[in-house]
Amino acid sequence: MYLITNGQIVTENGILNNHDLLIEGARIKKIVATGELEGSTFIKVIDANGGIIAPGFVDIHSDFIETMAAPRPTTMMDFNLCLRESEKILINQGITTMFHSLSLYKSNDFSHKPIRTSKNVRQFVDLIDKTHDNKHLIRHRVHVRLEIDNFDEIENLKGYIKENKVHLVSFMDHTPGQGQYKNLEVYRNTIKGYKNLSDEEVDSLIEGHQVKEKMTLELIKELSDLAKAKNIAVASHDDDSKEKLNLIKSFGVNISEFPITLEVAKCAKALGMFTIAGAPNVLQGGSHSGNLSAIEAINEDTIDILCSDYYPSALLHSIFIMHEKYGQDLGKMFNLVTINPARAVNMDKEIGSIKENKKADIIIIEKIDGNYPVITSVFVDGNLISRMNYRI
Repeated sequence: MYLITNGQIVTENGILNNHDLLIEGARIKKIVATGELEGSTFIKVIDANGGIIAPGFVDIHSDFIETMAAPRPTTMMDFNLCLRESEKILINQGITTMFHSLSLYKSNDFSHKPIRTSKNVRQFVDLIDKTHDNKHLIRHRVHVRLEIDNFDEIENLKGYIKENKVHLVSFMDHTPGQGQYKNLEVYRNTIKGYKNLSDEEVDSLIEGHQVKEKMTLELIKELSDLAKAKNIAVASHDDDSKEKLNLIKSFGVNISEFPITLEVAKCAKALGMFTIAGAPNVLQGGSHSGNLSAIEAINEDTIDILCSDYYPSALLHSIFIMHEKYGQDLGKMFNLVTINPARAVNMDKEIGSIKENKKADIIIIEKIDGNYPVITSVFVDGNLISRMNYRI
């Protein structure tokens, strides 16, 4: 058993002071007033040093694994090494549950990512599945992102779903002129940042995308229904209109990833969908694509979830930026990276908040350098996985 004391406990409904947290086995046994368990035996005491005791972060959208697997376009690391080294990084960023986002693109205009081939995605799906029965640090899950012109991967995705190897499915459409690249000038500038193309070549690329064949609504609904039958959440990516939201909602989609305007985010919320923004958007002060500002959206109460997207440490720092710089309630900001994402992917009965009988996924956050947040202890399933001791 562990007793965590001398900290501020983050719950779903606010922050508790002068309380201790008792962990027994894999679960949270009790939350009690400080001192109530004095004299108890067989307890290992963890001093939070006045810091914050929070649920472990639940990150439901991150392609960080791609960067670890292929740090250069011509370099591919051993996948098992990549996964093992990734979890050592993620655990110390407070991420106790990671949905590794694996993309099924037919083509990628911007850069070559060898991890996105069918063979490599399958290898990662199988490898992550095996972690459940082997030694591991964090709770690994799979988020499959399907581009809706990629007919070649439909049967593979169906297989992953039927084999219980996928835990979140999202549908993407990166066609220039809508979604993330509704502003064609943004698309032009973005692609020229990756490749030395003339205006004529970019025009040709845009034209090719705008006439390509995409999956029918019936096919998308079939895949969505298959996922829902397995209690797998379904998301839509870069929603750009109320009409699109109403359509995908009719398919049972419950998550709107990166709505591109405040109006669309508000509409998604009104429809009862979970809305996601990227935590790096908060750190950068805006979207790298010129779309929705996460800061503005959070201040307008239209974002439910923050994900790390591509930068794991952004989760921790975005919470404190929103609290300290923009006056947002600290407990509510923690909910964006804990209980809200857990609810969105149907895991909230077990993880996502500090509550008696839930899994003891716990992090302790302290401040150094005056006001710089750092994670000093991490528990997963009641196991003390990591301790970080900052020294002078």
